[in-house]
Amino acid sequence: MRIAFVGLGNMGGGMAANLVKAGHEVAAFDLSTDAIGRAVAAGCDAARSAADAVGGAAAVVTMLPAGTHVAAVYADAVFGAAAEDTLLLDCSTIDVATAKAVAADAAARGQSMVDAPVSGGIAAANAGTLTFMVGGTSDAFVRAQPILAAMGKAVLHAGAAGAGQAAKICNNLLLGASMVATAEAFVLAGKLGLDAQTFFDISSKASGQCWSMTSYCPVPGPVPASPANRNYDGGFASALMLKDLKLAVEAAQAVGAAVPMGAQAEALYQIFVGLGGAAKDFSAVTKLLDGSWSAG
Repeated sequence: MRIAFVGLGNMGGGMAANLVKAGHEVAAFDLSTDAIGRAVAAGCDAARSAADAVGGAAAVVTMLPAGTHVAAVYADAVFGAAAEDTLLLDCSTIDVATAKAVAADAAARGQSMVDAPVSGGIAAANAGTLTFMVGGTSDAFVRAQPILAAMGKAVLHAGAAGAGQAAKICNNLLLGASMVATAEAFVLAGKLGLDAQTFFDISSKASGQCWSMTSYCPVPGPVPASPANRNYDGGFASALMLKDLKLAVEAAQAVGAAVPMGAQAEALYQIFVGLGGAAKDFSAVTKLLDGSWSAG
């Protein structure tokens, strides 16, 4: 299948490469010539523009920074170049309202579209082990599933258009708040004289157990694969966690939902990013809490 891939950043580059590995012909475009060069090295064909990539493609995958970019790329390039039977898959993490609006525009043109944001980070994008949370009609999901499966380990239908984005921001609201709580617990344990490994051995088998502790421990030692053991480099950047928390809090305000812990997590990550922590993994918020953070 010929697939257009627009947006070859930290996540998109690995995703496009995995489509090539699965046997697809991928026409790739990004505003960065370096990103296009890496995609070509991975087996993609370089496109001159987003519209050039989309022309003749059976499916279009977009992986873009924000809702404004998604709306603009679909309005200015995708809709005009895509055939009526082209399947559209937006894997960006954006606001629910924009996801629904773009899907409605696609439907008005007779095109099938899904919103399919991802969970898993850069390593999972490169390894093809992402989790996709998909919004769209049942028919569109059935068509999208094999394409998404080439890039991930799990493809889950969340519901109608926009439901994928809703699932993603609710998941990351929970993740951000639980990481802050986990980091607080380790900092407090240390100040009370508990060794980090000892506290981990106890709490990971008690009622405080959570993914942020057992799979992504925010202090060095207990979980060797966690970014805490690499000076918090790699993983899921704090700037991206802040973006997702902002989306969640804005969505909550729009529907009148109370998210006080999510709002506090957003405020804390805003401080951390403002102090130079944007590129560090989101578990590095531990260093802000224990007073050891220095951007230098």
